[in-house]
Amino acid sequence: MRSKIPVVLPIVFAGAVLPALAQASGADMPPLVHDIGSSLLLAALLAVVFNRLQIPSIAAFLVAGVLAGPIGFHMVTDPANIETIAQLGLILLLFVIGLELDLRKILVSGRTIILTGLLQFPLCVLFGILMTKILIGLGVGTAVLGPQGPDGAGGYAPLYVGLILGASSTLLVVKLFQESFQMDTVAGRVSVGLLIFQDIWAIIVIAVQPNFSHPEPLPILLSFLGIGVLAIAAVVMAKYLLPVAFRWIAKVPELLLVAAIGWCFGLVFLGSGLDYLTERLLGFNLHLAVGAGMSALIAGTSIASLPYSTDVVGKVAIVKDFFVTLFFVALGMGIPLPNGLQVVGLALALSFLAVVARYLVFFPLFYWAGLDRRNALLSSTRLAQVSEFGLVITYAGLALGHITPELNTVVIFAFVLTALATPFLFKQADAIQQRLGPWLGRLGFKEPPSAKSDEETSYSVALLGFHRIASSLFHELGLRCPGLLSRTLVVDYNVGLHSRINDRGATVCYGDLRNPETLHHCGVDKAAVVVVAVPDDLLKGTRNRDIVKVVRHMAPDAAIIASAIELREVPRLYAAGADYVYLPRIDSAQAVLPAVLSGLDGRLPQYREEREARDGSWSQRSEVLD
Repeated sequence: MRSKIPVVLPIVFAGAVLPALAQASGADMPPLVHDIGSSLLLAALLAVVFNRLQIPSIAAFLVAGVLAGPIGFHMVTDPANIETIAQLGLILLLFVIGLELDLRKILVSGRTIILTGLLQFPLCVLFGILMTKILIGLGVGTAVLGPQGPDGAGGYAPLYVGLILGASSTLLVVKLFQESFQMDTVAGRVSVGLLIFQDIWAIIVIAVQPNFSHPEPLPILLSFLGIGVLAIAAVVMAKYLLPVAFRWIAKVPELLLVAAIGWCFGLVFLGSGLDYLTERLLGFNLHLAVGAGMSALIAGTSIASLPYSTDVVGKVAIVKDFFVTLFFVALGMGIPLPNGLQVVGLALALSFLAVVARYLVFFPLFYWAGLDRRNALLSSTRLAQVSEFGLVITYAGLALGHITPELNTVVIFAFVLTALATPFLFKQADAIQQRLGPWLGRLGFKEPPSAKSDEETSYSVALLGFHRIASSLFHELGLRCPGLLSRTLVVDYNVGLHSRINDRGATVCYGDLRNPETLHHCGVDKAAVVVVAVPDDLLKGTRNRDIVKVVRHMAPDAAIIASAIELREVPRLYAAGADYVYLPRIDSAQAVLPAVLSGLDGRLPQYREEREARDGSWSQRSEVLD
């Protein structure tokens, strides 16, 4: 009983004390600050409790929104404040997605992604229409799914259900791939590639939606023309202007965040202002404006090839998580009270159909487009949720009179239900694949003779930081084990050294050692031996101990070598996960001791000659750092 008290008390505190405190303090601060603070306080408190109960944090944020919103304790004075701030999370998320997109890798899987991307959405729409017609024919939910339109006879509900089933949640899927360090796996790349196609389909739907009865192709073509114009402008600027700007600030990693987000919103403003520019330059409006989300995606993709992109991903991800939390809180505020059991039942049915569509549509398309059975099933399982774009589409459909308010509520509840199920499905995807594998084999979905590995390029050695010790170690590797250089990864932010390291055959990655995302995206998790090569007195904002913990988490089988300055730090490094700890002062003392003893014996000149004959003259060494 006592163990449950720490769990119960925060919930009681949230329900009974926080609303009064929030209302009492509301007059002492600006409404925007009050609303954001109230939302984050509730979200943080519930996230701790839910994590203790092993419930996904997304559920905590949604519940926080319900408690803070109009059907809860009215802690937020204006929900629009949170909704506005939350949109920043979506923009930054799409920017990070663009940064992580390696178009070359996607093109390698081009047949799989292109064929699946072109066919999946239309087939899901047809599946949704068919299933809705069957439900109506059975007399299920006719009041919600029956004919509804501007004149009461449009019958758009089946179409909207199909549109909802056709797209998955970019926000949820990418967040979980990032947290599990699986973004660069086959399933990760294919899933993100398909999500991009789904976003393009959503753009088409939104463009056609006001004219469902009489679709016009011209607005769609102009929308794609605007995307093309913005993409060309971004690529040109990213090729000729941004490298210079980033090079100026490369040695100040803190400025990369400001510069990267500035570039993101600069392109967002340019995309939204294309109509203004064409009207001023050409005298008429071509309606080329590009949405903020697509502009952010283009902004990220355009600089993904720069050497700074991996570090930018890590830095932006921290800020993005703050806003994404508010996104889910805002979504929770918008959850209405269900009008009856029929709405809840239809939400469950829609959630079930969303999962079924992944196995009946997504999986066969992935498989027949060339993906192996395992990755096809993993990708399908992890895409089994309703998209946030679905909320936008149904909200617009409600405003146009295409659907009933009850159907809009059903879609919101289906999004919430599938969002809560997504973390479980994501973790259990491998187990589901193993259980369904034999049955799928009988149906003709054979596993290839040798399954393709998810692993990308692996490294024998990873040097984290490149200072004096790392430079000498790198040189010794080249002398004694030259074959290792081509399988050596160096992570360091000093871009002035990168070309010299590359010239010797190693792979070098710009990165800030403080950020776990940076280390993962550079490929540290694929190294057999990881050397933290910079002592603590040269590191800024982190320690060898902290880096070792991160590396041990992402690379549990790697051999980790770390540096210590103080003797008392050695056991702490071993406890953090290091396999070997070296102290530069002790290694130096042990190296100098033979010279001291030779001097006492009167043999110091001979000792020097022996060392130079064996190792060469140190003044003749050609290291990256002199």
